[in-house]
Amino acid sequence: MKVFMGEQFLLEGDLANRLYHDFAAQQPIFDYHNHLSAKEIFENKSAQNIAQLWLSADHYKWRLMRANGVSERLITGSATDHDKFVAFAEMLPYAIGNPVYHWSHLELQQYFEINTPLSGDTAEAIWTQANERIARGGFSPRELLLRANVTALCTTEDPADDLSYHELLKTDATFQVQVLPAFRPEKAGEIWHGAAWREYLARLSEASGVVITSFASLKRALCDRMDAFAALGCRASDFGIEKMPFLRAGEAVVEQIITRGLSDEALSKEDVAQFQTELLLWLAEEYARRSWVMELHIGPVRARNTRMTSLCGRDAGFDSVTDHAAADALGAFLDELNTRDCLPKTILFSLNHKDNLALMSLAGNFQNERFPGYMQVGSAWWFNDHRDGMAEQMRLLATQGLLGRFLGMTTDSRSFLSFARHDYFRRVLCSLIAGWVEAGEYPNDPALLERLICDLCGRNAAQYFGIVRSYKRDKMCRSNRKKQNGH
Repeated sequence: MKVFMGEQFLLEGDLANRLYHDFAAQQPIFDYHNHLSAKEIFENKSAQNIAQLWLSADHYKWRLMRANGVSERLITGSATDHDKFVAFAEMLPYAIGNPVYHWSHLELQQYFEINTPLSGDTAEAIWTQANERIARGGFSPRELLLRANVTALCTTEDPADDLSYHELLKTDATFQVQVLPAFRPEKAGEIWHGAAWREYLARLSEASGVVITSFASLKRALCDRMDAFAALGCRASDFGIEKMPFLRAGEAVVEQIITRGLSDEALSKEDVAQFQTELLLWLAEEYARRSWVMELHIGPVRARNTRMTSLCGRDAGFDSVTDHAAADALGAFLDELNTRDCLPKTILFSLNHKDNLALMSLAGNFQNERFPGYMQVGSAWWFNDHRDGMAEQMRLLATQGLLGRFLGMTTDSRSFLSFARHDYFRRVLCSLIAGWVEAGEYPNDPALLERLICDLCGRNAAQYFGIVRSYKRDKMCRSNRKKQNGH
């Protein structure tokens, strides 16, 4: 029997252990999609206790607490941090097999040097021990990023957001982690939200200095903000959408739709689809012109529980997975861009794992000699970023394309402790590859395996996005090995 969450955690066999400990564990992290706050990174204020680090913005944990019948007062409500932590601890033993159980204990081990399993019985002792560790220092955002060996990250930002903290971080010579903004304009496309959409356009108008009264002026406003993002090193875009649209319309038709939306007139589903299609096509063309990566996150049903969303707000754990067909509209969208020769590097994500085969087959149609792995299917995402989901996604990707060009893990998280998920992914990856080698399906060549593991643990993603600092191909792994051997 293995030790609980010990050095062999998720590692099956001697080769998996060697791949992980010799190569994967040492690799720096480039996290290309997350929701961390540039403001918090710049201000660098330390959390006061473990509950603030763990429970203040983690809807994964909130969902499990609700499933355990915990009062909302102890989740997002007015209860003390201590009482929220205890409620989480009392729930956790019931989460056997859930990735949150593993992530939580990895974080306890890696950041707090606590190996005791968390439960209601151990909650008080761990609360005290963890908070004593926080009081000794090392738990500010910057310190946590450095301790996790993060060298670069991309935070998702709305076009209307204030980028001043990104500007300050860019000029801060005391902090070597690259913090880059990623452009996420999906609210500009949410025309069906009526008053909320119009309020958003007012914010975007103020941020850009362009009064938005038409589709043409909306594009000018977004262009202005893309220029501002580009000046701060942006090289990625993101768009989350429940169902991929593809219903073409002429410029005059889209202008009419915008005018009716601004006038609070009723819009049909066809109106919405036409508007979103033309907006997404235009955005993709701009991304290609700027050499930005386009990330499409398809399939989340937002705020499904409207009563609780009204009480707790958006991104509070009331989203779910859609079951819409993904391939037809997405395929037509990609083909239109490719026909125009303006298809940017693209990463496709689906929240519903049933779509992975369709997405992988689509990606294979649009590869490009400009860059290896030009079209990507992203890592197992959100409801799928657990051991089985990660392994299933990588096995399928291996059958449909080049796993060796895969971009690997990204956290999609709001927590500064969430980089332990990269460790979780790396362990799953090493066991998967070791299994193929031990079955005689891939050569047991140390140099080849070293290169493969280092690529999949961050180097592929860094090169794909143009993050070159600390990611020198063929040199990094050897230098890490020398350090490990004491040379």
